[in-house]
Amino acid sequence: MELRQLRYFLSVVKHGSMGKAALELGVVTSALSQQISRLEGELSTRLLQRTSAGVVPTDAGLAFWRQAQLALRHIDDAALAARSARLSGHVSVGMAPSTASVLGVAFMKAMRTRYPEVRLHMVESLSGYLASMLSARQIDLAVLFREEPAQSLSLMPLLDERLFLIGAGELDGMPVGASVRLKNLGRLPLILPSGAHGLRSLLASAFKRAEHEPNIVAEVDGLALLMDFVRSGLGATIQPGAALARPENLVLTSVPVAEKYATRPNLIASISDDELSPAGLAARVVLADVVRQLVQEGRWPGARLREPGSSQKLKTS
Repeated sequence: MELRQLRYFLSVVKHGSMGKAALELGVVTSALSQQISRLEGELSTRLLQRTSAGVVPTDAGLAFWRQAQLALRHIDDAALAARSARLSGHVSVGMAPSTASVLGVAFMKAMRTRYPEVRLHMVESLSGYLASMLSARQIDLAVLFREEPAQSLSLMPLLDERLFLIGAGELDGMPVGASVRLKNLGRLPLILPSGAHGLRSLLASAFKRAEHEPNIVAEVDGLALLMDFVRSGLGATIQPGAALARPENLVLTSVPVAEKYATRPNLIASISDDELSPAGLAARVVLADVVRQLVQEGRWPGARLREPGSSQKLKTS
């Protein structure tokens, strides 16, 4: 199997067309088709399905595509490392918006200081989407909130986040005090993420356990927009303390939720150690170090570090 065959195959899958891939690669279509046929012959399986609209990967081709992406990325990283005495390569890291608001800049600065030759790709998205990207090998690491991802991943527990009721101080019904119980929120208008959001699932379970029906007046999935509405006084929200990290949210009143079960776990999830590049392994260490520093310095509101432990692999059907 030759490296060019892998590159050819990835280009065909990307474009869904032999002709377009040939143009990108600078080869004639017949030569490209011949190399793909040789690759399929060596693997003794069909990788591409020819259709009237172009070509699409078969199930075997899709599985091969995922691993081929990873293999070529490691080869490229190895070439970069060979040209430099310092650790190089690239690594992609995903964070949810609330996590990114408190962790993103600090992590980027730490990576630039420790490993300036490593190119960092940051992805901000919902936790569920990040888990899917990990499974598809589109990113290397992510901070997730579920302890049982859908695919086999290496997990490193980080911390637990306490939840806060957050709202404008003048909002009618906004409680004050050291803490508030969910059952005492009454008809306080709440603006929460939709049902597809992991935090909403956590809150649904917490409200059910507290035997309280919340007064949800709006659903917003973007954290920045949600907090805009909260600052305008349209309603309160329930979020982890990280949502308060941005300066514009310091004007808001925040009251810790009293229920101990209303907490959100944070874990570093990654592809397996065998698959992670040296840059990915280094980034995971830096990410954990920065998290610990932020919590110890009191810069992550409501966060409590997990007890140190080894990484683990969880797999569910």
